[in-house]
Amino acid sequence: MRPTTSQPRPLSGLATLLGAPSGSPKAPIAVVTGVTIDSREVRRGDLYVALPGKSAHGARFAGEAMAAGAVAILTDPEGREAAVATGLPVLVTPDPRAVLGQVAAWVYGRPAEDIAIIGVTGTSGKSTSTFLIEAGLRAAGHRTGLIGGVEIRVGDLRFTPKLTTPEASDVHGLLALMREQGVTAAAMEVSSHALALGRVDGVVYDVAVFTNLSQDHLDFHRDMDDYFHTKARLFTPEFSRAGVVNVDDAYGRELLGLAKIPITTFSARGAAEAEWRALDVRLGGDGSCFRVVGPGGVEADVAVALPGPFNVANALGAVVALVESGVPLQTAVHGVGTLTGVPGRMERVDAGQDFQAIVDYSHKPGAVESVLRALREVCAGTLTVVLGCGGDRDTGKRPMMGEAAARLADVAIFTSDNPRSEDPLAILAAMLDGALRVPEHERAHVIMEPDRAAAIRLAVDRAGRGDVLVVAGKGHEQGQYVAGEVLPFDDRQVVAEAIDRRSDIEKRTQA
Repeated sequence: MRPTTSQPRPLSGLATLLGAPSGSPKAPIAVVTGVTIDSREVRRGDLYVALPGKSAHGARFAGEAMAAGAVAILTDPEGREAAVATGLPVLVTPDPRAVLGQVAAWVYGRPAEDIAIIGVTGTSGKSTSTFLIEAGLRAAGHRTGLIGGVEIRVGDLRFTPKLTTPEASDVHGLLALMREQGVTAAAMEVSSHALALGRVDGVVYDVAVFTNLSQDHLDFHRDMDDYFHTKARLFTPEFSRAGVVNVDDAYGRELLGLAKIPITTFSARGAAEAEWRALDVRLGGDGSCFRVVGPGGVEADVAVALPGPFNVANALGAVVALVESGVPLQTAVHGVGTLTGVPGRMERVDAGQDFQAIVDYSHKPGAVESVLRALREVCAGTLTVVLGCGGDRDTGKRPMMGEAAARLADVAIFTSDNPRSEDPLAILAAMLDGALRVPEHERAHVIMEPDRAAAIRLAVDRAGRGDVLVVAGKGHEQGQYVAGEVLPFDDRQVVAEAIDRRSDIEKRTQA
């Protein structure tokens, strides 16, 4: 995911940029055409950036990087000796990760400056918002790109992402590939990890969007305050020229006092203080319609094939971001209306059954609550949720997710998500603790089934005409992380197979 050709750049220029002393006398001689932090992905002409890791220093693999074609190494004092031993030119800086974004931007000729980029941050809604924005940019005549956790798009090219926001070396490589492919505008998810770890350093967004904030990633951030202030960094001149903020969210309102760039506000609830509002909202099982009203009384009718009030907020935020980036309002509205869906986000599984089956990525308390509230409005029968929580992640949200499921669904089947190295039963116990906080007369019927496939089959077998079943947590993912292994698992496929199995059994019974 980088350009096929790059203009060679003299290492002496990078040494000047960083003010980095060389670890070997050959440092000013080399020219570089690419950059990577992974010795396994080195191409001929690369600068290999050897970073300290959890189990080993990247300099340990400097020999492999050289054999693969690396022409120079950037590392820290700890990695200097191993890097110099290769005989390659070496630059040494105290914290290579802190300068990686600037290094990658320089190596690839600052591609972000040649592409209009809209960045989206928040706890929920990032993927959907970027898909909506990309659709709007395409409607405006742009050749588009998209970087996010569901998919990476470069014009007509498609890639499977490893991270929500790639490492800085990959971000600038992708942007350089986009420039090479003629991309003129792009939408990009910006995670809190990306901001904290410098993955988007060297990128200045034309517009930054804030969707909302709720508990997540507290295995990485100290607390919610740290999580929020990390997100808020996106709304400074270092990263963005203008911001678009959802003032229906409490953290969005707080962000207004912290942002150091011009901010435009929006409200899907029609709050009078917002500059852009959604009015006359009409929700349905197949999508949502509303009227967007902006400054000076400008307005337009919006229709999106995405159900739920949270998708009204996502669509409104996308429209406002597009307008702020220079797209005419009517073009923006038309563009977001062309999006038919986002993989694993309120995605329907239709195998001829007489109930609704939906797969959604909701894997945090706020998202689970939003999805269940939205589905309750279109459910004529029993609302069932199949839900798990990820292992080796924020443990505090497990009882919160269990409580939300037990409070808002009629049937809650707790199961495994990605248990990773943890005992699945311990995760389920934490979810059950949350469910038991709901008074018994208000609580869903709770079922514990650790086997995710079995839990899905159980939910499908119980479903009746007019019911709604949502399998939550994994969305577009196609694997399940269990005890150091990644097992093939796609909720959409498993749901479809369970429906087919039920149909076969019914046909045999009737025969």
